[in-house]
Amino acid sequence: MAGFPTLEEHLRAWAQTDARNQAVTETILSLAAAGNKIAAVVAQGPLAGRMGETVGVHADGDTQKHLDMVTNRIVTDALLAAPVAWMGSEEVETAVALNAGAPLAVNVDPLDGSSNIETNVSIGTIFSILPADRPEPLLQPGSAQLAAGFIVYGPQTTLALTVGQGCQIFWADPASGEWLLVKRDVQIPPNTREYAVNGSNFRHWDAPIQSYIADIERGADGPRGGDYNMRWVGSLVADAFRILTRGGVYLYPGDARKGYAQGRLRLLYEGAPLAFLVEQAGGVCTDGERRLMDAPATSLHQRTPLVFGSKNEVAEVAHHYKNPPSIGEKSPLFTPRGLFRS
Repeated sequence: MAGFPTLEEHLRAWAQTDARNQAVTETILSLAAAGNKIAAVVAQGPLAGRMGETVGVHADGDTQKHLDMVTNRIVTDALLAAPVAWMGSEEVETAVALNAGAPLAVNVDPLDGSSNIETNVSIGTIFSILPADRPEPLLQPGSAQLAAGFIVYGPQTTLALTVGQGCQIFWADPASGEWLLVKRDVQIPPNTREYAVNGSNFRHWDAPIQSYIADIERGADGPRGGDYNMRWVGSLVADAFRILTRGGVYLYPGDARKGYAQGRLRLLYEGAPLAFLVEQAGGVCTDGERRLMDAPATSLHQRTPLVFGSKNEVAEVAHHYKNPPSIGEKSPLFTPRGLFRS
């Protein structure tokens, strides 16, 4: 389409003659081609079969849907044709060997938001590209990433991408399948009045998160001095795309439920790539307290708490961790309906 450079043009201009950048370019183009195939399957909905049917369970208890396995196969085939030595996938318990001696490794969530398959809500693919010349190529901190991105399969099919030079957003032209650069150098506004969190877990959160949410829920009558709107899709890519577009803060903290002490999201193929994108867009991504890009990786499916978005709001969450409410503040006497609050 006239006026918009293609993904390939953009990446070729960036890569120039650098061999590693060229390998990254080939890998991103392969993932984008996989995204086109996945988008076509998603668009069929039930016409493609019972894609939302549960077909298995991960070792840690998360369910696998039929579409999870379909997308994993599409992504694996795409990376087999790319300069990728190793793949780590949410759908496979251990590392997958692809092309021996290739320079890159990729961690991927082939289908983020699969619980929404049958509800016609946006879902997506998240990926992280790393150098493979390390003893544990898939187990590297986010700061080692060469590129990261996510594709959203929704009313439009979009790709948010960084190669370490800002965050760019591409749209897939439904007529040609070409990916076109529409938004350059996206910047997340530093301030926001929108937050995304699953409020039904409030009773399970630790005191700093409860305190932060309680403050913003009091709106203009509370210490933040303004009213907030909650926006929660329950699909990480959809919430992240909204934040890249207009700002906001996303929270998925650890909580007291069995198995959720470190949250639900995965560091290597959800948290780290989101952190890279968000930082390149001028936002901040933490585990609530610390920069997520510095978090050490110890296992392929390692979980992490996740807080990202507008930098001043993420800083406010960190402030609540540094200054947790006192025992008295948590007492029922001091709740909004207590005896000692007006």
